Amino acid sequence: MLGVFVALSAGAEPHWYRGNLHTHTTESDGDSSPADVVRWYRDHSYDFLVISDHNKVTAVQDEKLLLIPGEEVTDRFAKKPLHVNAIGVSKVVTPQHGDSIVSTLQHDVDVVRDAGGIAEINHPNFGWAFGADEMKQVNGFTLLEIASGHPLVNMQGGGGIEPVEAMWDDLLRSGKRVYAVAIDDAHHFHCDAKVNDYAPPGKGWIVVRAEKLDQVSILDAIRRGDFYASTGVMLDAIDFDGKDLHVKIHEDGYSKYRTTVVRDEKYIRIRVDDSNGHSAWTQPVFLKK
Repeated sequence: MLGVFVALSAGAEPHWYRGNLHTHTTESDGDSSPADVVRWYRDHSYDFLVISDHNKVTAVQDEKLLLIPGEEVTDRFAKKPLHVNAIGVSKVVTPQHGDSIVSTLQHDVDVVRDAGGIAEINHPNFGWAFGADEMKQVNGFTLLEIASGHPLVNMQGGGGIEPVEAMWDDLLRSGKRVYAVAIDDAHHFHCDAKVNDYAPPGKGWIVVRAEKLDQVSILDAIRRGDFYASTGVMLDAIDFDGKDLHVKIHEDGYSKYRTTVVRDEKYIRIRVDDSNGHSAWTQPVFLKK
């Protein structure tokens, strides 16, 4: 019935928790140590973080920030970059390869799920690697990146290739139950990086509704789509009355807002844009026929 608003346990009081699912350290191709990366997110009021170094689960601990283990499973086919985030895995997931883009993605999604993780397909327009047609043939992934802080992943499409947000709608119309995330894909925490490829933190995140801040609760909420994605717009509430979806915007006092309802016979979702170029996306509510 719904993609969000699943009842929590009796007596539970839900809270909103902000987190990032995709960032890098010096354990792969980032410019800062795991401890420094964790410190940045902790000091900027994040509640949880997934460090997703390439083909490596980076072990780090912090007393104040919930750290959920993860990895960016980094694969290729015919020189096309194919990246799948493994969220909530405790051991390294090895790229599985394949004889096509679809089979490579499918094998990597399968091995993430076999390891107990949530599979997130990353930046399909990076290297103009693949699109909705390929993703429609892949089963088992839960998340799709539709907004990224990385400057070279072509989220807006171009040259006849559609934006990743439009790919998301293509997947939803085809019957796929996929939730959208905004992420940092941060590599650079120092200002000495080259301007044209500078990928800083703090550009995209998700806000999860859960009864408590622990790994099980956060991952369960992500699996059921009980969160929204944001590049700066904050929401106070999301409600579905059985017919229409409603949001309450947390107004910042200086921006103006535009709300767009995307409605299909199978689902409804909302995008909120502010006057300074920031957005928020609810997850789809899947409608009964």
